[in-house]
Amino acid sequence: MIQLLIDSPLLLLFTVSAIGYLLGRIRIGGVSLGVAAVLFVGLGFGALSPELRLPEIIYLLGLVLFVYTIGLSSGPSFGASLRRKGLRDNMLVLGVIMLAAGLTVVAQRLIGLSVPVAAGMFAGSLTNTPALASILEQLRRSGVEDPAALAEPVVGYSIAYPVGVLGMILALYVCQRIWKVDYPTEAHALRALGAGGEDLISRTIRVNQPAVIGRSVAELMAEGRWDVVFGRIQHDGTMALATSSTRLSTGDLVSVIGGAEEVERVSNALGEIALDPLELDRHILDFRRVFVSSSAVAGKRLRDLNLPIHYGAIITRVRRGDVDLLPHGDTVLELGDRVRVVTRREQMDAVSRFLGDSYRSLSEVDVVSLGLGLMLGLLVGMIPLPLPGGITFTLGFAGGPLLVALFLGWRERTGPIVWSLPYSANLTLRQFGLTLFLAGVGTRSGYSFFSTFAQGGGPAIFIAGALITCISAITLLYIGHKVLHIPMSLLSGMLAGMQTQPAVLGFAGEQTHNDLPNIGYATVYPIATIAKIVIAQLLLGFLG
Repeated sequence: MIQLLIDSPLLLLFTVSAIGYLLGRIRIGGVSLGVAAVLFVGLGFGALSPELRLPEIIYLLGLVLFVYTIGLSSGPSFGASLRRKGLRDNMLVLGVIMLAAGLTVVAQRLIGLSVPVAAGMFAGSLTNTPALASILEQLRRSGVEDPAALAEPVVGYSIAYPVGVLGMILALYVCQRIWKVDYPTEAHALRALGAGGEDLISRTIRVNQPAVIGRSVAELMAEGRWDVVFGRIQHDGTMALATSSTRLSTGDLVSVIGGAEEVERVSNALGEIALDPLELDRHILDFRRVFVSSSAVAGKRLRDLNLPIHYGAIITRVRRGDVDLLPHGDTVLELGDRVRVVTRREQMDAVSRFLGDSYRSLSEVDVVSLGLGLMLGLLVGMIPLPLPGGITFTLGFAGGPLLVALFLGWRERTGPIVWSLPYSANLTLRQFGLTLFLAGVGTRSGYSFFSTFAQGGGPAIFIAGALITCISAITLLYIGHKVLHIPMSLLSGMLAGMQTQPAVLGFAGEQTHNDLPNIGYATVYPIATIAKIVIAQLLLGFLG
């Protein structure tokens, strides 16, 4: 069986993936590993033979697909979060990475490790392959050519790496249980970031407050700072759309869509809740859920589409994935969004054709935009960036595609090219890429891990790496959640970003059941990657 798997890398890939997903569904204490279990199954298979490993191209392809799709989906929210609290978040991550470096120095002194092994342990405990590559490159630049000497950082890295993943997952699991984190409530509170959502309701309000009579919807929205959408209005028995210029009169019935608390606030200001909802009358104005599948619409703001003027229609809800978002003029539609359109019955088909409403189109990936984006990301990852002392480094296969994807996701489109992917296609590629990455890394690290662990000093390196990982993780989570009051949904992504570890991000997504960890991951990932590359090389000089 081992020889069969060695001879057939694809059979090995799908065997590891299938078993990993099965084990990942097992729940212990209310928690499961999810897709992260693929990594540990890969380690087990890889330990059986040094030849039982997937080709390097498999995990590199998976890594590129995973970080690129994460960047595309996080791009719009990344800019907003960076402007708000991005500096604070990155300084926190940078401080914890420096703490990990300090712990490495202490461990090296206490255990008596060689400098290259200690530097490799630092890279492994924070699971950063580019940092390991920079260590090896600096050793070569300093004239080290002995294969045994060059293998020392790899030994430290391979022993510390698995616990670097497991330790972060364990720290996150323990902290969320001790602190009794309520992820759904956090998702509601973070709706202002543009990545969450809340349960939207629709209420029909009878206007009877004298202070609002004769005033326009736009004036009242600006004065009250209401975060709602006005849908229909019934005036003297006539039904029409409630636009920004609509003026209210005594006895008017208006439908309002928004969060429960906000709708109640608007109701108190306008009058009282009516018993008969306007949306039940669909003789004149009708509503329908429509898929956004037209590339001419995707990437554009709602106000730029001029739906009320061109079609006499308004959009009252945007459903992205499993979350309902309240639309505003600045809301940018994405491929795969399902929008609720309200318009006259005779105009509904025209509006649907304009938006696309083709489920088949959403199942197809624009290979041109995907290929161009990945090409640009890989090219950026190859650019040599100078450091003091004549040292250069590159962002590599992870950093380059992520940075480019964040930019393209923020841009949404360039001329006729729509950079974003349909929501379902993005999730599929992301999951596929993560599976390839975890299976590849697991099988390629398994034999080295178990064989080097048995060598002299292996257990000591393992324990030291575990302490560095766990102390760093708990420090970040405690300061972030308890001192800086960062929501755990976002903080779990920051933890994965600090670790530059897709497996931890996959676990965080399994726990939160929302996309908020992706924002935290994308916010700190670039700084964390660069910082670990630089600090790993500084450790060689300081410890030497």
